Amino acid sequence: MAWDEWEQLKTEAAGRQSTQMQLNRVPDDEGGGPPPSQYGDLAVGHGDLEKVGSDAHKLYGQMWDKARVAVPSSDSAASDLTKQGFSLGGGLQEVSNRWEEQLRSLMDATAQIANHMHRTKKLHGDDEDFIQRQMSSIDMLDAGFDERVGDPGKKNPVYGEPKKKDD
Repeated sequence: MAWDEWEQLKTEAAGRQSTQMQLNRVPDDEGGGPPPSQYGDLAVGHGDLEKVGSDAHKLYGQMWDKARVAVPSSDSAASDLTKQGFSLGGGLQEVSNRWEEQLRSLMDATAQIANHMHRTKKLHGDDEDFIQRQMSSIDMLDAGFDERVGDPGKKNPVYGEPKKKDD
């Protein structure tokens, strides 16, 4: 790329950009939208998490049942070949050991996924309960301020007249 071409590209790029600063953010609410109470409740919908956790648990069971089937027979064949003096027996045993190692690693990963999804569901449920408790206590406090009686700056007549001290 020639220097002139570079300068031309820079000039074109500068022309396309505004001279004003632009921040990537949500625009300010100017009172046109619904109040936060109308957005709806926070929801802990964990259908997808449950499905992933369930699938991971099923995969774990299938690997235990189906992928380990070859290990005992491979170990037995490797032992027999080694006893008969074939060097192939050591190689087959190495393959069997490596298979078992990789299988256990994969099974650990699927178990961790299943457990993580279960814990995530519980933690989010606990967070939801905490938030709901906090919000309900704020709502109660707000309701107390909304039940004002009387004019601002004057004593609230609900509480009656102060008791006079007897001399």
